[in-house]
Amino acid sequence: MNIGVIFAGGVGRRMRTVEKPKQFIEINSKPIIIHTLEHFENNEEIDAVVVACVKSWIPYLRKLIKKYGIKKVKKIVPGGDTGQLSIYNGICAAKEISTGEDDIVLIHDGVRPLINSELLSKNIAAVKEHGTSITAGIVKETIVVIDDKDNSVCQVPNRANSRVAKAPQCFYLKDILSAHEKAMKMKKYDFIDSCTLMQYFGYKMYMTDGPYENIKVTTPDDFYTMRAILQVREDKQLYGLEGEAK
Repeated sequence: MNIGVIFAGGVGRRMRTVEKPKQFIEINSKPIIIHTLEHFENNEEIDAVVVACVKSWIPYLRKLIKKYGIKKVKKIVPGGDTGQLSIYNGICAAKEISTGEDDIVLIHDGVRPLINSELLSKNIAAVKEHGTSITAGIVKETIVVIDDKDNSVCQVPNRANSRVAKAPQCFYLKDILSAHEKAMKMKKYDFIDSCTLMQYFGYKMYMTDGPYENIKVTTPDDFYTMRAILQVREDKQLYGLEGEAK
């Protein structure tokens, strides 16, 4: 069983939204979270989806799921106080609907909608081969590591061997759940993402390259970038240029 675990527990402080959390902002007359969920809905290898959502917005999310005909969402649970705890709540929900020892979870940001079905399938295949799969973004600019003491450059990694860790981040359910439970026992709640948590507990991370435009919509700039990308995609379809984009 392959289960999408979508966390949408943020309230959008950096987006500076007033009326609603960022995952519910509409782009092209459709909320960002629905853009994201549709990729999981339309992939034949995804069997089910669970969502960790801001508690007070769960009824609204249920209405959206019904309105847009999303059938694979089996559970919606409240998010936690941190991103790590929101993911943990989602993973626990995935465990409740799990049917086997080798079930795979694809952990994804609700506000990262510019993925595609091929990427989901590639991640599933990579977990089956390697045990883990972290969606990567190719680095197009030089990355430097700085010394916090004086802000000097202490390392310049080879760009060809550098990647940006994005999402989905994918694992066997039993492995990621075990790592989260260890973190809880240690009272560690500040892991920035699943990749960081899993590496901390000794799991080897394997990367799967994804589309460069796989951004997380966190700031107003991200919002406008996503809107522009979607417009370009629509124009290519309209003028029969979709094949040239590949």
